[in-house]
Amino acid sequence: MNLLQIADTVMTSPAVYLLIFAFTLVDAVLPVMPSEAVIVAAGAFAATGEPDVLGVVLSAALGIVAGDHIMYAIGSRITRRRPASKLAQLIARATPLLRRRGGNLIITGRFVPGGRIATTAACGATHYPIRRFTVYASIAALLWATFATMIGFIGGTAFEEHPIYGVVAGIAIALSVTGVTELVAYRRRRRRPQTLPTP
Repeated sequence: MNLLQIADTVMTSPAVYLLIFAFTLVDAVLPVMPSEAVIVAAGAFAATGEPDVLGVVLSAALGIVAGDHIMYAIGSRITRRRPASKLAQLIARATPLLRRRGGNLIITGRFVPGGRIATTAACGATHYPIRRFTVYASIAALLWATFATMIGFIGGTAFEEHPIYGVVAGIAIALSVTGVTELVAYRRRRRRPQTLPTP
């Protein structure tokens, strides 16, 4: 059985939605699972009819939201267990910013490499209102899941006769977008005036 046959068997199985949910949940907590690649691949195969494109988006979004709430819970324990730590002090200083711009940070953080975990944990640590967090985390999850799925879907449509090429093209596009996003974030950080340490 070659790679395409294995991928076709997995992607056309009803269990693919559970697989997507599991990958995105784990990736939201520990970014060691290639959830974006899985979603892009599912999107590429969805262009051929299976799996269902809406099912891919929803299962990915649900996994992301579940994982984000786990990170929120982990973050909420930081200040409780070590209220005098330097990390807790940094979080205390970040609280006003999250109160003012929490929604924007939660949504944009989902698209920034490494940003989603830091943002969701900080929301928990600062006790950002859980209902508001759920709303913004759900919006961010739906946007990101739709983005990743449609990248794969476009690639799958372009290479309808060879879905594996669509997967490769979709992943390449996703990595390019991620790279550009990280470059923009890096340049913005460099342009910020550095605060000199007090003697």
